[in-house]
Amino acid sequence: MMDNSYSVGYATFTRRMQSVRSSLQLGGLSVLMLFLLLSSQLTFAQDNSVTGKVSDNNGRGLPGVSVSVKGTTRGTNADADGNYRISVPTNAVLVYSFVGFESQDITVAGKSVINVTLLEDNKTLNEVVVIGYGTAMKKDLTGAVNSIGTKDFNKGITTSPEQLLQGRVPGVAITQSNGEPGGAINIRIRGTSSVRNGNNPLFVVDGVPLAGDETSAGGDNSGIGSSSARNPLNFLNSNDIETMDILKDASATAIYGARGANGVVLITTKKGKGAKGTLEYSPSVGISSITKRYDLLSADEYAKLQPANDKGARVDWQDVLFRTGVTQQHNLAYGSGDNTGNYRFSLGSLDQQGIMQRSSLNRISLTFNGNKKFINNKLNIGIQA
Repeated sequence: MMDNSYSVGYATFTRRMQSVRSSLQLGGLSVLMLFLLLSSQLTFAQDNSVTGKVSDNNGRGLPGVSVSVKGTTRGTNADADGNYRISVPTNAVLVYSFVGFESQDITVAGKSVINVTLLEDNKTLNEVVVIGYGTAMKKDLTGAVNSIGTKDFNKGITTSPEQLLQGRVPGVAITQSNGEPGGAINIRIRGTSSVRNGNNPLFVVDGVPLAGDETSAGGDNSGIGSSSARNPLNFLNSNDIETMDILKDASATAIYGARGANGVVLITTKKGKGAKGTLEYSPSVGISSITKRYDLLSADEYAKLQPANDKGARVDWQDVLFRTGVTQQHNLAYGSGDNTGNYRFSLGSLDQQGIMQRSSLNRISLTFNGNKKFINNKLNIGIQA
């Protein structure tokens, strides 16, 4: 009798526990569903559909304007009439950008309609590019011309003007023919054009073309491993260069005739700026070393290979030939200028040691240029030395 009562009680207790467990599971499932529902509603509430139109100063729609969320990869483009639609968070920042116009950043702040007027980027459209016949506005230029200034030059120690352009201009390959200080640098604009004749472009410094024998690498630099190929622009201090313009096609180089067949590199030096005068000093120090030495037999290994030729000497001739080269460069300049004239004085010193003994390049450059306008700015007299 007691066994039957115990069995009935245990069965009742088991059913109650199963009922409680089922209730807990249903309750947990309900809480989870409620949490997911609230999360989806919260996410939906955070996204905001923004529409609008992007126009220029005259109210005309700009087709293809890029509209993106700052700091993300989400974005869209305006249609042919300048209209756009994008779904973004309420606190997002929209970036509007278009070629030839200044970019704008606008915070959504819960707004659903944002109309934007982009202003023309006068700095880009009115940028002056130097060409053979003078200067031209970049927006009016039809020839193949690349212009690069001080902000885009290669940083660090540059012992040659060509190194400022290396890897910075499309269609222009710049390689150094040897590792000697002041060694020739080959410039190929749009590839090689001649098999036997020279392929280097014509260099024009402040409107003065370098003669043919000056642009052809030549000369000699005594020392171990020296070669006859020299850089024709070694006389020019890289720190004095303001801009370099590369003329590539026939329309841009026509004024130079056959001399510009391989392209033209126009070099414009710095001019004085600032009515109060500006003093500049830039020092730099660098080192150079051979990338990898030849893996040769040591003296002991060679003696074991040919014991009859062992004379007792233990000399690694690579230690005798190679070294760690140190390059020091110092530039000092002072200039001033206003609407009526300008002047600039610069002094530069370069001491470059090569990776081979007795190979070096020492250069001291002293330059001065000045311009003064007379007769209501109708007469301009310039001096350069």
